[in-house]
Amino acid sequence: MGVLGDSQIDGGGGGGGGGGYGLWGGCFRGLVRRKQVDSMHTKAGRHHQLAKDLSVLHLIAIGVGSTIGAGVYILVGTVAREHSGPALTLSFLIAGIAAAFSAFCYAELASRCPSAGSAYHYSYICVGEGIAWLIGWALILEYTIGGAAVARGISPNLALLFGGGNSLPAFLARHYIPGLEIVVDPCAAILVFIVTGLLCVGIKESTVAQGIVTTANVCAMLFVIVAGSYLGFKTGWVGYELPTGYFPFGVNGMLAGSATVFFAYIGFDSVASTAEEVKNPQRDLPLGIGAALSICCALYMLVSSVIVGLVPYYAMDPDTPISSAFANHGMQWAAYIITIGAVTALCSTLMGSILPQVKIGMLIIFFLSS
Repeated sequence: MGVLGDSQIDGGGGGGGGGGYGLWGGCFRGLVRRKQVDSMHTKAGRHHQLAKDLSVLHLIAIGVGSTIGAGVYILVGTVAREHSGPALTLSFLIAGIAAAFSAFCYAELASRCPSAGSAYHYSYICVGEGIAWLIGWALILEYTIGGAAVARGISPNLALLFGGGNSLPAFLARHYIPGLEIVVDPCAAILVFIVTGLLCVGIKESTVAQGIVTTANVCAMLFVIVAGSYLGFKTGWVGYELPTGYFPFGVNGMLAGSATVFFAYIGFDSVASTAEEVKNPQRDLPLGIGAALSICCALYMLVSSVIVGLVPYYAMDPDTPISSAFANHGMQWAAYIITIGAVTALCSTLMGSILPQVKIGMLIIFFLSS
């Protein structure tokens, strides 16, 4: 962090107690040392800068692709059964409003300090180097673990898409290391290398690819909304005609559901990590973050309102609520479309997890060398 060098300078001239006081004083000043808002751009102006290729549409593709993962295909059943019931739609709405406040903070900070470091850079400017150091490595750990979990979730969905079971080739199937109980997933590793290579090609090209994958995911969700609405009007929305009412678990259950589904909105911070590559960050970043969050909230609310209307909340499958809801109405073939949506959602989320990694690491190295 550069703290050691500062403490040695401050405490090197003293002796005894004075030297110790200077050492601790230097350490503390190093921990709370802050960067100026324009310090990065002043130094970066003398070196190579990232290409400014991203527009509002690119930011929306990154935001929606990073936010809408396969989790929504599971959260609908789990939260409806355990917390919200038919009021799941309101749970998504309240969680979306709460996420909007965080998104507004990201949008303002990203437009004021358009750098690639996201929360690491913001904390460096506002709080100091010590907290920024912890946040930076926490972000790297978050994206590493999250990306690994997402990558491991793709292979079973691919197997389900091609017939279920062990339908993948042997070299792509999961293997167990004897004696260690460690699962090796070659398919996940290959996908990580593919996505990393795509991101190395260029931010504009990778964003276009993520936009294509995100469009396929959104189309799958629109199919759920349209086809589910047709079935709902045909069958009379049996999920809403329950003696328990709209709030079977009360308002507290609905609020508990909001706290759970809030995690479905995590991902818009990936947009902030691309701030240095945006053509007009002061205008495009708030628009991109706000539009992405609004689209995600609308899709979540529409999907949840359709699914809880098709199947009573207590009869939902907690693992595959959406495909099971269509299967109960004689549309088993719809499971393939839903699985395609889950696979594309996982792929776009994987891209959104790997994209900020390099940028945050780059800024950490940049500040360490400055």
